Amino acid sequence: MEEKLQPIVQSLRELESDQQLPKSLKQKIGTAIRTLEQNNELSMRVSRALNELEELTDDQNMQAYTRTQLFNIISMLEAVTSS
Repeated sequence: MEEKLQPIVQSLRELESDQQLPKSLKQKIGTAIRTLEQNNELSMRVSRALNELEELTDDQNMQAYTRTQLFNIISMLEAVTSS
């Protein structure tokens, strides 16, 4: 896995371990983590992970703090694609 993805995956793992997070959200975050850890082309992995995470931002079960963390992670991923 690329060095620039490591802090993003770490942030996603921290978010995934949040006890307050509903199971369905944890599963989608886990999917995004596995996507980023694959050996495909970087832009493809980032794009797929972004799609997964952006779907989560509309979830009504998510707390505002968690949504903010998710937006920060999405911003980090977008920075990877623009560099």
